[in-house]
Amino acid sequence: MKRRNFLSSVSAGTSGILLAGPMVSHAKSPKKGYAFTTTTKELKADVVIAGGGLGGFAAALAACRNGLKVILTEETDWIGGQVSQQGVPPDEHNWIETHGAPASYREYRNRIRDYYKRNYPLTADARNRPHLNPGDGSVSRICHEPRVTVEVLTEMLLPFISTGKLTLLTEHKIEAADVSGDEVKSIQAKNLKNGDALVLHAPYFIDATECGDLLPLTGTEYVTGTESKGQTGELHAPEVANPKNNQAFTLCFAMDYQPGVNNIIDRPKDYDFWSNYEPQMDTPWAGKLLELNYSDPRTLKPKNLGFHPEGKKTGEMLNLWLYRRLISKANFVSGTYDGDITVVNWPQNDYFMGNLIDVSEEEFQKHVDGARQLNLSLFYWLQTEAPRPDGGQGWPGLRLRGDVMGTEDGMAKYPYIREARRIKAEFTVLEEHVGAENRRMVAGDEAGKTSADFYDAVGTGYYHIDLHPSNQGINYVDFGSLPFQIPLGALLPQRMNNLLPANKNIGTTHITNGCFRLHPVEWSIGEAVGMLMAFAQRKNVPPRAVREQRNLLGEFQDWIRTQGLETHWPES
Repeated sequence: MKRRNFLSSVSAGTSGILLAGPMVSHAKSPKKGYAFTTTTKELKADVVIAGGGLGGFAAALAACRNGLKVILTEETDWIGGQVSQQGVPPDEHNWIETHGAPASYREYRNRIRDYYKRNYPLTADARNRPHLNPGDGSVSRICHEPRVTVEVLTEMLLPFISTGKLTLLTEHKIEAADVSGDEVKSIQAKNLKNGDALVLHAPYFIDATECGDLLPLTGTEYVTGTESKGQTGELHAPEVANPKNNQAFTLCFAMDYQPGVNNIIDRPKDYDFWSNYEPQMDTPWAGKLLELNYSDPRTLKPKNLGFHPEGKKTGEMLNLWLYRRLISKANFVSGTYDGDITVVNWPQNDYFMGNLIDVSEEEFQKHVDGARQLNLSLFYWLQTEAPRPDGGQGWPGLRLRGDVMGTEDGMAKYPYIREARRIKAEFTVLEEHVGAENRRMVAGDEAGKTSADFYDAVGTGYYHIDLHPSNQGINYVDFGSLPFQIPLGALLPQRMNNLLPANKNIGTTHITNGCFRLHPVEWSIGEAVGMLMAFAQRKNVPPRAVREQRNLLGEFQDWIRTQGLETHWPES
């Protein structure tokens, strides 16, 4: 089965629409000279963006806002990336309501709250809450349903679609590129519904795909996996590089709970395997994967977890039900919901058995199918064997919610990708720039209280460095970082002139990816790249010239600040 079949087979949305060792390095030959057929069509724009996740969305929003004509493609039928098609509520920092992200990102968050207040029967208390959190999940201040993000993001794009500035192509996958020297001339997209080819021409291209798919297609140099300590000097880097060592991916799923109802699914075909599976890590896991424990990310010692689908306390342990809860029935008028709705993105369904980066479509699909079997096994275990506080076993009333994820089986439309191909950039962000301990070591105790000050900053972000266990048996790597800036140099490939990244494929290392991969940072990257394209076109210079020429850089930074992008954290 091809990867596109996985995506289309689980979709329950609309059809595709056309709306108006050594350093791990790769430089593959691009796919060129694709054949035109009677079904091949061509479109032109100022910018072509591949990938409709948060980075691609923000890039399109910024480019359209500043007068460019944009084509935005998306492999699934939902825009929004990790917060929608992957089902992951926003992972954010403590200051997100006021700063540490672009103004447009905070507008998006406020629109989410407003959507619920306009359309849902909220309680008076919830409706009057300025910082409404629909799910009251503990992981985010704005846990909400993926479908609401799709509605809000689409609403934000509609003025540009209506005026012809934006052509949105969902269910289109980029499969080839035409490259001449250091320039991308065009890329070819495939309509996943009917197989038709579409050639997209533009002076600028943005790779906002979840895995950095345009990099090998265009021959852009990139790295994968883990760099060694000798290559980067990073405190937490291993002694030996491993290009195949990537963080586990997760196929999230949604569920609710109906007390007194028997919703037990058929025993999954791989249940015997997964119910007995014990992760083999460089440091010992707590036991079997399908148990309410895991390795504490900071100490790597066994740590117990709780689970109660009625939201009741589980002692001092984290109740996994509340962790990524999307809907708390207490926020809605009595009778609106039978119970809460939560999404499962837990240690128990991180998939360690294979890699999704630089593999064939068949290999990709095999591991996604394996993750689906893991999910079904975990869900069946929760229904039948999970320990209950009353001494019983299992919660038969648990129910998969495909309608919440926009799929038939309750699984997300696309796997949650934590780590992608990363460009070999003009500047690479290292642990010494953003990691709290490493920063103090290189800058001293006083200077090390803040992250590195980048002269070419085009955004800000913050999250602790959070690396999930890997497909190569490396357990959690999790430690403190500092509020950081996003340097323009990390967004510029060393060689390619008109292709820029706008997702998890920027110039970070395996280590620093751990704090750059989160929702608001991806948005910040995308918006900066979209504005860079508009600025470069207006000045008639290549994007890299904006960084090379300090007068242009200063003008660009002043300009993006007028549109709500932040380049520095407040001194306090």
